[in-house]
Amino acid sequence: MNDLQFSRHRRLRSTASIRSLVRENHLRTDDLIYPLFVVEGEGVRNEVSSMPGVYHLSIDNLRAEMDEVVQLGIKSVLLFGVPDEKDECGTQAYHEHGIVQVATRFIKEHFPEVVVIADTCLCEYTSHGHCGVIENGNVKNDPSLELLVKTAVSQAQAGADIIAPSNMMDGFVAAIRAGLDEAGFEDIPVMSYAVKYASAFYGPFREAAESTPQFGDRKSYQMDPANRLEAMREAESDVAEGADFLIVKPGMPYLDIVRDVKNNFNLPVVIYNVSGEYSMVKAAAQNGWIDERGIVMEMLTGMKRAGADLIITYHAKDAARWLKEQ
Repeated sequence: MNDLQFSRHRRLRSTASIRSLVRENHLRTDDLIYPLFVVEGEGVRNEVSSMPGVYHLSIDNLRAEMDEVVQLGIKSVLLFGVPDEKDECGTQAYHEHGIVQVATRFIKEHFPEVVVIADTCLCEYTSHGHCGVIENGNVKNDPSLELLVKTAVSQAQAGADIIAPSNMMDGFVAAIRAGLDEAGFEDIPVMSYAVKYASAFYGPFREAAESTPQFGDRKSYQMDPANRLEAMREAESDVAEGADFLIVKPGMPYLDIVRDVKNNFNLPVVIYNVSGEYSMVKAAAQNGWIDERGIVMEMLTGMKRAGADLIITYHAKDAARWLKEQ
């Protein structure tokens, strides 16, 4: 055996301290963005049936949730609104007293240090469940941009720190950037859903956001899961139009895309660990089939390794607890 020539890679794995010393990627609580679903009414704290541990929260129950978020050290939340009333044009998305606007003002009043990211889309607010204006059964691009700009400006006026448009209309970043600047919000960043696939992993979210399309699907504006080069074209357009962050959504099935985006663009990259990914882990854990903590921490670390700077995840509170215990 003394004549063999080989490398001793295990030397750097021999103890926990050495493994920690040479670890290449680190997950931090600061990396986590926690999504919240806010609803109208009072006394509402209803668990989403397909997303254990995720709740619809009315404003009066939002304070307790935010107390926990802050105590855990999570510094950013992403707000989704579920209105009581919907119409063809998604009026509640840009109403001064829309549910996201009210929730934003509440959080900024009571938790001013928390970064509030407002999801800017229409699907939760339209009666047809699509992310834009419908004409003759088609989602029209340019008329939709006008409403998205109104929504973004309304959210900024309510105190949102970051605008996160998720609609995948062509030109949405350029339109929103121009609208924010014209309204005096030049310093509000745009966290663009730059690369958003038409994914089967969104199912539980559509229950949570009550945003299932009432006809057809979203494949005419969200991306084909088979396409890789298209992701670069989408991201490149958003960078040119003034995006400040680039989101890749979903997460686990698209880690190659995260790495491509990270390698090609000099902006913070955000990965969205979406509802279907979350629900699969939760279901398997509840059946005792997996080690939930081990799976979640490995998954989130893998997203960091792929190139994500920030992670939007429903696991954020659990991950923050586990990070505190390490």
